[in-house]
Amino acid sequence: MLIALLTDFGLKDGFVGTVKGVIKSINPLVDIIDISHDINSFDILEGALILRASYRYFPKYTIFTVVVDPGVGSSRNAIIVKTENYVFVAPDNGILSLVLKEEKIEKIIKIENENFLLPRDNNTFHGRDIFAPVSANISKGVPLEEFGTPLKNIKKINFPEAEYKKNVIEGQIIKFDKFGNAITNIESISGFKEGYVSDNKIDGIVNSFLEGDEGKLYLIKGSFGYYELSTPLSSAKDMFNLKKGDKVIIKT
Repeated sequence: MLIALLTDFGLKDGFVGTVKGVIKSINPLVDIIDISHDINSFDILEGALILRASYRYFPKYTIFTVVVDPGVGSSRNAIIVKTENYVFVAPDNGILSLVLKEEKIEKIIKIENENFLLPRDNNTFHGRDIFAPVSANISKGVPLEEFGTPLKNIKKINFPEAEYKKNVIEGQIIKFDKFGNAITNIESISGFKEGYVSDNKIDGIVNSFLEGDEGKLYLIKGSFGYYELSTPLSSAKDMFNLKKGDKVIIKT
């Protein structure tokens, strides 16, 4: 059995190690893989994007422990979602929205059974006290129904969908990767005549990050499943002063 971790904890403060310690204390035999712990703090959309881009490459029945949780300690639910292929343990704040557009949901459980949670005198570290022990117990074969009661619906993120109009696509930048490529919310482009982002011209669509001329801006279909703005061997973000939310206009 495999548990995959995705959080905004970073690696400085020992939070990730503590979560892994809890999991291994409950199930020493489970394997743990880190997807990322460098999600921007509180950025549910970024967490949802990275989860969507990575989850399908994991073995079937992987348990995804996803903790980007600005509402920790509030009235938001902690949930388990079982799909046809995977199990997701996460706060009910929309972070599973993009994955669940692609996966067939079989059951949703609101985590309530204190017998599977760690004793706690505060509500500031649910990754350690709730999500880690629940994930570990699932990996040991505990039936999901024992963790709490069924839910019919969960919260969805307000994802900014691109608009496809006659001969024009209107999108926006939703994330930057570490190389300075700008991920947009545009999933498909049928034909390309011209394009702009802010006041910058887009010089076309390429098939690799080295294709095209240095100092020019291009679109490329990236690993997140969306088109990205890039420039060869440089940061598009820095070179063209791009910002999250910038409008991207494509004429087809």
